[in-house]
Amino acid sequence: MKLSIVIVNYNVKYFLEQCLHSCHKAMAQMAAAHPNWESDVWVVDNNSVDGSVEMVRERFKWVKLLANKDNKGFSKANNQAIRQSEGEYVLLLNPDTVVEEDTFLKCVEFMDENPDGGGLGVKMLDGKGNFLPESKRGLPAPDVAFFKIFGFSALFPKSKIFGKYHLGFLDNDETHSVDVLAGAFMMLRHKALDEVGLLDETFFMYGEDIDLSYRLTLGGYKNYYLPSTRIIHYKGESTKKDSVNYVFVFYNAMIIFAKKHFNANNARLFTLLISIAIYLRAALSIITRFVKNIAHPAVDWALNFAALVAAGHWYEHNIKLSDGDYYPDDFFNFILPIYSLIWVFGAVLTGSYKWSYQISRVFKGVMIGTILVAIFYAFLNEDLRFSRAMVLIGSVVSFLVFYASRWLLHFFREGHPFLGRIKPKRMVIVGGEHEAARVNELLVHSGIQHEVVGFVSPGDEFNKGFLGSSRQLNDVVNIHKIDEVIFCSKDMKSSDIFNLMLGIDKTDLFYKIVPEESLFIIGSNSKNQPGDYYTIDVKLALKSPENQFNKRVVDLLVALLLTATLPLSILAIKDKKHFIANLWHVLIGKLTWVGYSSTQLNENLPHLRKGVLKPIDRYRELKLEVKAINRIDLAYARNYHFTKDIDIILKGFSRLGAKV
Repeated sequence: MKLSIVIVNYNVKYFLEQCLHSCHKAMAQMAAAHPNWESDVWVVDNNSVDGSVEMVRERFKWVKLLANKDNKGFSKANNQAIRQSEGEYVLLLNPDTVVEEDTFLKCVEFMDENPDGGGLGVKMLDGKGNFLPESKRGLPAPDVAFFKIFGFSALFPKSKIFGKYHLGFLDNDETHSVDVLAGAFMMLRHKALDEVGLLDETFFMYGEDIDLSYRLTLGGYKNYYLPSTRIIHYKGESTKKDSVNYVFVFYNAMIIFAKKHFNANNARLFTLLISIAIYLRAALSIITRFVKNIAHPAVDWALNFAALVAAGHWYEHNIKLSDGDYYPDDFFNFILPIYSLIWVFGAVLTGSYKWSYQISRVFKGVMIGTILVAIFYAFLNEDLRFSRAMVLIGSVVSFLVFYASRWLLHFFREGHPFLGRIKPKRMVIVGGEHEAARVNELLVHSGIQHEVVGFVSPGDEFNKGFLGSSRQLNDVVNIHKIDEVIFCSKDMKSSDIFNLMLGIDKTDLFYKIVPEESLFIIGSNSKNQPGDYYTIDVKLALKSPENQFNKRVVDLLVALLLTATLPLSILAIKDKKHFIANLWHVLIGKLTWVGYSSTQLNENLPHLRKGVLKPIDRYRELKLEVKAINRIDLAYARNYHFTKDIDIILKGFSRLGAKV
């Protein structure tokens, strides 16, 4: 066996499918050039719940599948397959990648020609065709870590002093010996692994590639960067790098590495730097998320407060003036800011910041806010009840302000004044006639706002009825003002797709790739965003963000009501001990009051937390088969409305203490 490819998967079925298609083509080209070179693919699934295992078993029978019953992490999962593999070389490959047809051939030939090579990486591009700097990296020594953490490497990427982390001073298009290989694509000599050891399982995720790369160099081997072949790495589908969890996991992995390989003094210095970085990055992440979430409500509050003050002065001078009466300063400085805050709170309750362009939610929010303002007014001391009329005027003003802010937001985002109307993406499909038509049909059923301007021939020849050939793609994109290009991989080589992506001069263009016979259109809009995809939209009401939000609101309101009436409500519950636990777990979002009935879920069903009650409860006296239970779950998801949860909760009230 010449090459064993190991892919660790966790809930990225759509990307895994495309990755395996590209691997199959690359293996075929290597076999054509060297008929005696055999290769195999291992997929290690870390207990995915998105149907990945079933997809591999059904569509890729030639793959050697290891289906774990729990998430063993990146290192352990890779080692599982490495220990069983027989390849002279082992390739660790991320599932959110696409390799060129010649990638395996060129890499294996290079390793054969360079017996001092312990590991090999290649040029990586993101989903828009941009070079990924982590294709080649330096060892994160204390000085390198310091310059990376505090931004010097970003300011001076080409510097030999400050740019060591990504080795920016080395030409991206030349072969180099480097310190660290990227875990997304690591071709390893099996003999070298036998000598230096497999991946260190102390690292659950992140850092294991740095550790192994370093141990290869300590073992007398070199790590090479080979730019003559390329892969796409969509990045971040499994992890979001702006999250607090990512910051802690990644930087703690760096601390493990430092304690393992650096001397005591350097390890302490490195750990100090990393600890500072952890708290700085975590704080920045929390602040950024807070500012992002609070920005729109804060703007609404400020604008609404200013409008209420203006309305108060107008009313004061044009209506109350005839009575010789004026509002005191407390009204403008104390009462109106609170009124404005209450109206914003009403808008928050109805989800009008999650679905900014749904004016019906704004109206409901203002109505709720008006009721709350009226209640607040009723409880004020007599000397602070300045004007009932301003409560009514304020409700109108608040609605107009909230509407205006959303109109402006929509106008600047979408470029047109029609609130709620999303500008469709202008697309071209690059592919043969039959495959392009199939992809066009897939887009029709995907539910996205789009406009397919036309098809582009994948070859150099111009086909009748097409906008042009692939060599004219740059002109087609600019003339027709295209927003997104979709490539059909059935009709094109990966290398041709990569070259076309690099050859188009429009910077704000998005790309997607459709694997052969797939129902998924895969892409990524930038190296800093997770991969995304279009797929046929299964019409399940519970999939909509609005119903997901409504379900969570029902959970919270019921839990709060039960908590407020606990001395009475607990009397009707059979299992009182678990009832208290269920209350708490619903409040913190660990459970939902109503969840699915079956443990063998249909992969198309939207994710739900475990439920205290089930849709099947009404049939609990019957012994139903799994298929029947799944049909009930599917009907629940397809026809979901929050009143269904309320009905199930009321009918199963005494079982709210059921052990989950």
